[in-house]
Formats: sequence, structure tokens, C-alpha cells
Amino acid sequence: MSDIALLKRAHTRMEKALDEAWQQRDKALPYKTPEQLLTMASIIEKETAVAAERGKVASVFVNRLRIGMRLQTDPTVIYGMGARYTGTITRKDLDTPTAYNTYTISGLPPTPIAMPSQASLTAASQPEKTPYLYFVADGKGGHTFTTNLASHNKAVRVYRQLVKEKNEK
Repeated sequence: MSDIALLKRAHTRMEKALDEAWQQRDKALPYKTPEQLLTMASIIEKETAVAAERGKVASVFVNRLRIGMRLQTDPTVIYGMGARYTGTITRKDLDTPTAYNTYTISGLPPTPIAMPSQASLTAASQPEKTPYLYFVADGKGGHTFTTNLASHNKAVRVYRQLVKEKNEK
């Protein structure tokens, strides 16, 4: 199979999966187009590899969109940095506007940032219903989900302490 044939096949499968996700979506979601659902799924894909968390991650982003809160997700910053990304995100990177930096733009970025899995498409189209507005890595491969900034900041401190202890070993 040629590379072009493989890409066409993948594109056809993605279009079919996206159409199915769009048809089966929760109609109350804040997406206006299938492309927005695809963009959300791509962000979910980059945020977690833990299948059981995808619906919660989606709920955080949907909850933020509904209240006009920025998504503030690192994978969009990394994507917007392109070749400038060297493995670390600085405060300056978070503050530097790009079309994809969801710390500086409201809503979804203009296009997907990755090819999402079926699981991420499902999470984007049928997210869990939660009160969460925040999440941060828990240092054990998953995330801690919280409803308010004070709890989130505490979870961030716990995560940073775990990283510090791990680096000291």
C-alpha cells in the first residue's frame, strides 16, 4: 500500500468516525460543527492516555466552554509553539499568543492538534457530567480533578512535591 493510499484510507475512516460521533453527540454540547468536536477530541487525546479519564477531561473542557472560561491546556500551547518546543513550557510560553494557545485565546483553537482515537471522539461527543473545572497530573499516571481554584492549587502543590521527591532520588 502506498503512503498516499494509507493516508486516504485513514482520512476516510476518520470522516466516518467523526460523522458517527457527531450524530450520537449530546445535543446540549457547545460545539457548532463536527470540526469543533474533532478539535476537542484531539485535545482530549493529548491530555490523557488513561481511558477511564477521557470523559472527565472532556467534562472539564465543556464546563469551561459553557461558562466562557479559557481551556488553558498545555498541549495547545505546545502545538502552537511548533519547533520552538524543547520539552519544557515556561510562563513566557503560556503568555505568548498563538492561534492555538488556549491560555491566551478563548474557546477552541482553529483546528485539531492531533489525530484523536475513537475513545477521545466518544469522550468529546458524550462527556461525563461532572462539576469539575480543573485537573492536574497526580504523579501516578492519572489526574486529580477539582471544582475550584483553591483545591486545584493544592493538587498542583502535591504534584510538584511528588516530582521534587522523585527527582531527588
